[in-house]
Amino acid sequence: QAHGKVRFAQVMSSGFAETAEGAARQHTLVQAVRAAGARLVGPNCLGLHSVRGRVTFVDGVAPAAGGFGVVSQSGGMGVDILRRGQARGVRFASLLTLGNAADLSAAELLAHLLADADVTQIGLYLESVTDGRALYELLRANAGRKPVVLLKGGMSEQGQRAAQSHTGALASDERLWRGLAAQTGVILVDTLDAFLDTALMLQCLAPHAGRATGSVCLFGNGGGTSVIACDAFARCGLAVKPFPADTVARLDALQLPPGASVANPIDTPVGVLAKDGGRIAEQILRIAYDAPALDAVVLHLNLPVIVGFSDADLVRNLVQAALRARAQAGQPIHFVMVLRSDGSAEIDDMRRAFRAQALAAGIPVFDELPEAAAALARLRALELHRLRAADDSHSPETHKGATHGTQ
Repeated sequence: QAHGKVRFAQVMSSGFAETAEGAARQHTLVQAVRAAGARLVGPNCLGLHSVRGRVTFVDGVAPAAGGFGVVSQSGGMGVDILRRGQARGVRFASLLTLGNAADLSAAELLAHLLADADVTQIGLYLESVTDGRALYELLRANAGRKPVVLLKGGMSEQGQRAAQSHTGALASDERLWRGLAAQTGVILVDTLDAFLDTALMLQCLAPHAGRATGSVCLFGNGGGTSVIACDAFARCGLAVKPFPADTVARLDALQLPPGASVANPIDTPVGVLAKDGGRIAEQILRIAYDAPALDAVVLHLNLPVIVGFSDADLVRNLVQAALRARAQAGQPIHFVMVLRSDGSAEIDDMRRAFRAQALAAGIPVFDELPEAAAALARLRALELHRLRAADDSHSPETHKGATHGTQ
């Protein structure tokens, strides 16, 4: 047959290698597409979302351009990634569902995303790969320079059985994927929430250069929440260390009312935050930013408590104070916000509004402190890998022809 002008054909129909009787049908499909001089995407997938191409397969997803390029082996997971990611503030460049990946592979698409200047971070949802060596070599060569977050389906025996019936995926050992992440700098996650939280963190915060995030300042109206948060950050390998004496002295000089604690975590009841209409928060944050050897500041606000004491204007003032303090910081420090709700419609609407305001300023916003801790820890893992990669590049052993890779 003469070759046509179609370069890629996406087949969304199911009934191919994910079923016992469909393997031969899938082979015939691949042969037909290749005979026509085209490449096959799928089958058993859902579609394509491309901001640049002005095309999508999901209703209600805003066309706002972003840098997150995603390959999803599952169509349903692709829908969840787009819709739930948008609700979190993640901005996408593209998302392609791959299905059975009978022809065009995850590694080929990864190579495309790594080379695309409009894509600043990459997300992969995979159930299996047919060209694991090629995928590994691409990720190894990338060495975390363009961040890649991987949600791997089928890591357990039960998950592998489900993957086999879903996309015809072959089982793969969990140890292999964890080894790949350790060697390549890929951020391996276990849940969709972690996948999207990581995307948001990478969208908003550039990894520290020359150091890895370790020391964190917590500030907010917490009480017991601050105690639980310290435990969560410790479990993630992040330290909420007491401030040095000179930083504590500067905070004490603010003469905060009784009930405030400034040692780190900085724990301030709403009555303290309401001082001067919330402007006291800006002074506190400016002092915190000057603390030595600090890598991140996390501001957490319990919205229903604040609104119950005052009104939404106080929340607005606190958010604005945080933005001003971050803009005037004299050193590169990650800044993260946690806006907590009680689940009521009024507070949830308020949180959405203030989340959008913070995201517009490049500040990632999370619903709970443990989520923020885990996302910061994954950013730290990327920073650590980059440091190791930089050390390896200067090591004499790197140039002795040593080979690297998985067995």
